[in-house]
Amino acid sequence: MSTPKPVKVSALCELCHGRKAVMKRPKNLQKLCKECFYHVFETEIHNTIVANSLFAPGDRVAIGASGGKDSTVLASILKTLNERYNYGVELVLLSIDEGIKGYRDDSLATVKRNQVQYDMPLEIVSYKDLYSWTMDEIVSCAGIRSSCTYCGVLRRQALDRGAAKLGINHVVTGHNADDMAETVLMNLLRGDVARLGKSCEISTQSEGSPFKRTKPFKYTYQKEIVLYAHYKKLDYFSTECTYAPEAFRGTARELLKALEAIRPSCIMDIIYSGEQFCVAPKPKRATPKYKNAKKIQNGDNDNEQEINGDGSVSLKKKLESATDGHRCEKCGYLTMNRICKACVLLAGLEASRPKVTIDNNVAVDGAAKLSKTLEQLSF
Repeated sequence: MSTPKPVKVSALCELCHGRKAVMKRPKNLQKLCKECFYHVFETEIHNTIVANSLFAPGDRVAIGASGGKDSTVLASILKTLNERYNYGVELVLLSIDEGIKGYRDDSLATVKRNQVQYDMPLEIVSYKDLYSWTMDEIVSCAGIRSSCTYCGVLRRQALDRGAAKLGINHVVTGHNADDMAETVLMNLLRGDVARLGKSCEISTQSEGSPFKRTKPFKYTYQKEIVLYAHYKKLDYFSTECTYAPEAFRGTARELLKALEAIRPSCIMDIIYSGEQFCVAPKPKRATPKYKNAKKIQNGDNDNEQEINGDGSVSLKKKLESATDGHRCEKCGYLTMNRICKACVLLAGLEASRPKVTIDNNVAVDGAAKLSKTLEQLSF
């Protein structure tokens, strides 16, 4: 009978020193066994939740579930930590169906399996129901390069609308440390100073909005999320969005991966730098203001309109007297402008939508008729 070969000390887990290491943490290159990796991974996320007071007992929390690795691991982790540390929160899965054939329909099938696996309620909200457009229709009308611009605006609003439908005002998303660092780089590359100061906030909430979004994975590397899903054998959908390769985020991602290969800690360093950014107050510019000539029923004639730099019109309204801020005049969604960004984008799409459709059954003459006949022949 052959005796097992002794394990080299250098191959042992650096925490327990008793089991063989199976992975090296991307964050700090620490060698860990599976059990120690599970413990460290889950404990770090728990510490992030506690340190930032993300949850309170009795909260109802909607998990933004797409079926991908991030949201699937997030649902698994929150269920585990909620039971282990007794957070006292009720978890619900909230999915958005953008209407991307061959991508979202398959990922939603994964979400439905997760619903059974994690024993959580599931709510699915679709772009078609909310906006009468699918992403495939938007891309066919506006072009693929604008896809992420439309999808980002519509998806954020859809999450809020889905949460409101469930009577929930807290949504957690699977944005990880890589996503946060990419956002900082994107804002730097675009010179987007207005968003730079908020790039690394773990909890975001618009002024006057009852909905709060939090990111428990803010300090969690994407590679570690993938390793956790792999070792735990979680059921997730791994295909990238059809339109993602055309997004500007891909440029920031390539740059970040090149930096990470040289210096693994660069992701945390970029996040820390983003947290320390202090944007100087922007000097006020003289903009034309117009008194609202139309009096409203309650006699309040103090509302003023101000033209923004991008041509949109903001209402200078006393929000302290309103509990939910100003609402879009077209859809009723919370916004600081008369018309919300989603309605502005959708109005542009409606203007570009063809008013006449071509029916395949309409009789055609000449060469077109011959082509149609040949297309229907089979040999």
